[in-house]
Amino acid sequence: MARDDPPGGERAVARLAAAPPPGSRQWLRPILSAVAIGAAGGALANYLTLPLPWMIGAMIVVTVAALAGVEVDLPRRFRNGMVTVLGIMLGSAFTPEIIARMGEWIVTLCALAVWMLLAAGVTLVYFQRFAGYDRPTAFFSATPGGLAEMTLVGGQFGGDERTISLTHTARVLLVVSTIPVWYRLTAHIPPASALMQTGIRDLAAFDLGVLALCAVVGATVAGRLRIPAAFLVGPMVLSAIVHLTGITASRPPYALVSAAQVVMGTAIGCRFAGVALRIIGRVVVHALVSGVVMLGLTVLFGVTLSAWLNIPLPAVILAYAPGGLAEMSLIAIALGLDAAYIATHHILRIVIIVSAAPLVFRFTRGQLPPAKRD
Repeated sequence: MARDDPPGGERAVARLAAAPPPGSRQWLRPILSAVAIGAAGGALANYLTLPLPWMIGAMIVVTVAALAGVEVDLPRRFRNGMVTVLGIMLGSAFTPEIIARMGEWIVTLCALAVWMLLAAGVTLVYFQRFAGYDRPTAFFSATPGGLAEMTLVGGQFGGDERTISLTHTARVLLVVSTIPVWYRLTAHIPPASALMQTGIRDLAAFDLGVLALCAVVGATVAGRLRIPAAFLVGPMVLSAIVHLTGITASRPPYALVSAAQVVMGTAIGCRFAGVALRIIGRVVVHALVSGVVMLGLTVLFGVTLSAWLNIPLPAVILAYAPGGLAEMSLIAIALGLDAAYIATHHILRIVIIVSAAPLVFRFTRGQLPPAKRD
């Protein structure tokens, strides 16, 4: 897809001209607008008793606002702070009983690699032959996950960063919007589980201190070690340790988890800010087609593995669903599913994608099918 941005020098001048004067707090306005709109959307969805209301409501309303031209923004540091809350919640799901069952996960963890190859291969062919994307754009748009990493690496290999980013965002939007609603309507799974009903008054000061320490130390250490999804994985590992060793049995309060949902949904919606509808339309259509293909493969693998291994179908589908690690983990918590099982599969998926995708692209870049000529 051809780029229509102004040249780099003109973009820099435009940014400087549009920048607020020193000492101005105008940069806060789009952030406050995004959070306010997201919270309102979450409150409406909660009133309507939708599944995962604070996240889905915020995501939908902020997306609409962004496409309508409302100035919204949510810097990554705000999202990262709330992601640590999800990491702590996920870590609390690792109990001695869960650890004893990890041997049962080997088959689905191995099958995950097969699913990734099929999902990436089919969507890669689609993006090149039917969407007409160039090789690097098609390849890094087809990877089933790793939005930030694939956008960065794809741009370094000459891909269109805007197309790659929008493709991954639209796929996550599709998955997050459909899976909770589908299970709510068909499997009668409640919109929230008992795991999320902890009140702030239910936590002792010691427990709050331990959980806060897990968030800060876990995120810092994981970031220094350059672990993928550091703000989620680091706190999750430390939280799992303190819960497995019996230091605490507490979980983050429901109000804080709901706030994390609002931030996660708002962050997804903000990715559509500043992009013209004429650009979004074509990319999103192709992205949704690829998302449907990946979801179809997810259901196929889920039904097969669930019947074979006697693992609940909703858990297998969420473990394979082509959404973000934080988003899928949050859905697992909200629906009362095995969050440790689901998070482990998504962590493995991210590790494989981030480490293998650049190497595979270098190895296959001369062997991919030719791009469609308009």
